Amino acid sequence: MAMVGIDRSHARYLFDGVTEDVLPEKMVSAIRAFVATENLYLSAAREIATKLENLNDEFRCTKDRNPIQQIRTRIKSPRSIMDKLRRRALPLSVESARENLTDIAGVRVICSYIDDIYLIAGLLLSQDDVELVKESDYIKDPKPNGYRSLHLVVCIPVFLSDRTEAVHVEIQIRTIAMDFWASLEHELAYKLGDTKSDAVARELKACADVIADTDRRMQVLHDMTNGGGAARGRSPAAARSAG
Repeated sequence: MAMVGIDRSHARYLFDGVTEDVLPEKMVSAIRAFVATENLYLSAAREIATKLENLNDEFRCTKDRNPIQQIRTRIKSPRSIMDKLRRRALPLSVESARENLTDIAGVRVICSYIDDIYLIAGLLLSQDDVELVKESDYIKDPKPNGYRSLHLVVCIPVFLSDRTEAVHVEIQIRTIAMDFWASLEHELAYKLGDTKSDAVARELKACADVIADTDRRMQVLHDMTNGGGAARGRSPAAARSAG
């Protein structure tokens, strides 16, 4: 398993040494607030990634397999945050972003099989300090364009030197095949922009359906050789309450 880290020094490097004698005091305060907020969300993403790595390590030791193939973390850029606040007609401030956006910190989890998605989600949500805020199951109910993934918004505590902050993290859990389609669809959508034709959209949807069928067939093969399938059909919230 490979974990893609975040360049935590980027913003700090840009703003290192910026004081009131270089920029206006109000701007310096805003910069400091941004850097502190970035660090907070980086800590939250790292906390979730560590929890997932621990689960994966346990499975490697006890089950001789890794249900998680890859973990990726990311923090939204200031521009992306501001754009989203503008689209929602919300105030453009750090405080507004923290109050209204739940996807500033993101963790993407790539699993081998469909059942692994629900297994990992259920185990993560069973931990006492992880609170489920929202669940969107685009595997059972795919988006119209064919997109499939399990999205969870969770709230976790981040322990600082003088206080504890509750921070939202969006977690996307999908199979290797789902991630393959989503990555290429995103690339094509970016290149085509508004010029994407109905024919292209139909072809992308058809590819998503083929990939989904392959995912299901691979799950069946896995079950035939390992006797799995216990987690299928159970949402993370249901698995948590049952546990």
